[in-house]
Amino acid sequence: MIDTRPAVLVTGGAKRLGAAIARAFGAADWHVVLHYGSSRAEAEALASDLPSAETMQCDLADGSAAVAMIAELADRLPDWRALVNCAAIFEPDDVTGLDPATNARSMQINATTPARMAQAYLAKARAKSGRRVVQLTDQKIANPNPDFFSYTMSKHALASTVPMLAMGAATMADRVYALAPGAILASHDQREEETEVSHRMNLLHRQTRPEEVAQAALFLAQGHLASGQMLYCDSGQHLLSQPRDVIYLAREEHRT
Repeated sequence: MIDTRPAVLVTGGAKRLGAAIARAFGAADWHVVLHYGSSRAEAEALASDLPSAETMQCDLADGSAAVAMIAELADRLPDWRALVNCAAIFEPDDVTGLDPATNARSMQINATTPARMAQAYLAKARAKSGRRVVQLTDQKIANPNPDFFSYTMSKHALASTVPMLAMGAATMADRVYALAPGAILASHDQREEETEVSHRMNLLHRQTRPEEVAQAALFLAQGHLASGQMLYCDSGQHLLSQPRDVIYLAREEHRT
């Protein structure tokens, strides 16, 4: 039952990394609220596989609708322990020519809306032992390259909100974190052989699995780290200096 389990909202929880995070919380006996934008069938199928789950639809391009979703959940979840903002768009534009429409979408969905949701959650949600915000950023914050310009800008913007929220919006019992994955899943038109190469472009030359990021999110939800910190989960990719996104580095390497 909902009232006997801590609750978590996972945005973008129907597919890909969000689904892995939702499964990890479900396996740990949390009530999982699966947010989705257009992936209703996937969200409902995943919810049916979890011990305690529900689905909620919201277009994160509409920040006010996202805040209203937070308010609705805060009214009825008695122990809403964590908000994991995983949903994001990853659209290409170039460092020599920012695309205004791509930039507006990226900044809204990837940065502004998650920040507003965190503010609303910290203002309204009830939890028995402190509330946790986990904002999914990207290892590109420490290892930038010129590709996916607006996406990278938006993740920098989101990361900048974490220490500010930790200082000014959270209570002593709350925690606000950033979780920065590296290359985890195939992106855009990557072929299998390109994905295999790109995912090993890190210090350990290994693939970071979605389940590792999911376990990192679950760990952060315990609140064992000081608030305001960023945790990288990328097999050391952020410690490198890569001149392009690994999608293109792998493609170039595969062709040689």
